[in-house]
Amino acid sequence: MVTMTEEGSSIDPSRPSIARVYDYLLGGKDNYAVDREIGEVFKRDLPGSVAIAFANRAALTRAIGEIATTTGVRQFIDLGSGLPTADNVHQVAQRHAPESRVVYVDIDPQVLIHGRALLEENDRTRVLAADVRDPEAIRTHPDTVELIDFDQPVAVIFSAILHHVNDEEDPAGIVRYWRDHVPSGSYFFVSHFRSGNNPETAEAEKVLQETFGRGRWRTDEEIASLLDGLEILEPGVVPASLWRPDEVDGPWKNGGERELTVWERLIAAGLARKP
Repeated sequence: MVTMTEEGSSIDPSRPSIARVYDYLLGGKDNYAVDREIGEVFKRDLPGSVAIAFANRAALTRAIGEIATTTGVRQFIDLGSGLPTADNVHQVAQRHAPESRVVYVDIDPQVLIHGRALLEENDRTRVLAADVRDPEAIRTHPDTVELIDFDQPVAVIFSAILHHVNDEEDPAGIVRYWRDHVPSGSYFFVSHFRSGNNPETAEAEKVLQETFGRGRWRTDEEIASLLDGLEILEPGVVPASLWRPDEVDGPWKNGGERELTVWERLIAAGLARKP
């Protein structure tokens, strides 16, 4: 059965969704059997790969907290936000700065349904269905215009989304569009599949390409190049678990240092500022 959203987009439970597979890997319940089947491929055939999802989510949480507590930025655009889970961008930002405003963007119609249900009582958030590859439509969308003042600095979030944009779709051009349309003092957070030049990278990339036709691992240099024209802040583009780790979820928790697993090294994160 195909379910229609209020805007006419369809949810087809017979076809896997990147957002729902990610939800399943994080322990969520907003997924279908077909999504769990793909998720099980990662759990069964690529044991340890689920660490990618958790390392990414933890780095995102730290980055939003960093922006909310150390800068005056109070508006966020989360591109390719995925299904709502624990510690969403608005929850982290508003925990530190209640006046923070957040626009969530995702192409998956189920994200629209669940996101709006979750946020219907939060007047400082909006969830809109749009394609990250069409930034102009996102920036000029009525929900964005209502909530975001582009004369003031904005935090633009690319959490685990640009690796789903193939090279020919110009991921650097997407970031460049937002760089050119936000004022100085704006921040950009990027997390991205990090090429390890190893069998694990090749197999994980193969699964995503065969399932969704997208999923591109890039080197640290390629990821950094997506942030061209921006000031990449310390510690640079590094494995997500090493991006400003804390005692709660960092590799040095409980006072002891450990080596990252091969999977934890396959997701990188970085924060940049527009001068």
